[in-house]
Amino acid sequence: MPVLTIHHQTIYRYRVPMAFGLHRLMLRPRESRALRLYEHTLSIAPAAVVTWAQDVAGNSVATASFSEPSDTLAIDSTATLSLDVDRWPVFDIAASAQRFPFLLSQDEMTDLGALRLQAYLDSAGRVRDWARGFVASTGPGGGTDTLSLLKDISDGVAAQIAYETREDEGTQSPEETLARRSGSCRDFAALFVDAVRSLGFGARIVSGYLYDPDLDRRGSAGAGSTHAWAEVYVPGAGWITFDPTNRSVGGFNLIPVAMARHISQTMPVSGSFSGDAGAFLGLEVTVTVTAAEDEPPGTA
Repeated sequence: MPVLTIHHQTIYRYRVPMAFGLHRLMLRPRESRALRLYEHTLSIAPAAVVTWAQDVAGNSVATASFSEPSDTLAIDSTATLSLDVDRWPVFDIAASAQRFPFLLSQDEMTDLGALRLQAYLDSAGRVRDWARGFVASTGPGGGTDTLSLLKDISDGVAAQIAYETREDEGTQSPEETLARRSGSCRDFAALFVDAVRSLGFGARIVSGYLYDPDLDRRGSAGAGSTHAWAEVYVPGAGWITFDPTNRSVGGFNLIPVAMARHISQTMPVSGSFSGDAGAFLGLEVTVTVTAAEDEPPGTA
């Protein structure tokens, strides 16, 4: 993949100046063996003091504190990076985990912890029963091929749930998504994660950007947009990327920013303000992902 430049702008507008509380920003792409971040800049108006830290999952989190009121809050994030992920990856799954069900080691069960627990209430077992419908009762050698099972569940989300763009904040519960038979990319990801967790897999939500130069991916707006998907832990292969919105595996066109147990922990921008709630005029979010023409700058 070429060197990419991602520009993510968020603008809040109010009728009168507001006093802003602390804002939590998750906008810096997550560096890894596959993702090299050359540069990241963050610009905020009105002026803010920004401090950086890593959360419990290792995500980069910026906290912005403000000293002056304003009728506009603008947050600009620009990142230049390259992503080295195979379009058709081969996963080296451990022999012991190639067929489902399989046993995790004690260390794996301990370390995965809450990532194996459904994030939403499923008291009637509807999500669990839906997921079990993809498990073959028997197969060559016994059990179900693990990777095929995970692909089938991911494809099943896209096949059975109609995609819709929802501008409102928040995520539907997996049970609600199954009942409504429609949802956004974040609803697809939340359903997939809770479905595989109900079968005992460790899984996590990922938020970031979708690079779509061919304009043929669901969930994209132009060549790039914010997006949500999932990763599932399988012994030997480690964390495998699944994008149920687009029925894809491997994430060759996905740029991760935050990984977490619950999708609410991956919000790009969250914060508060003091003043009349009725003064809020609106929110504008613009994301562009473009292939850079120049040589990349030094490492960020």
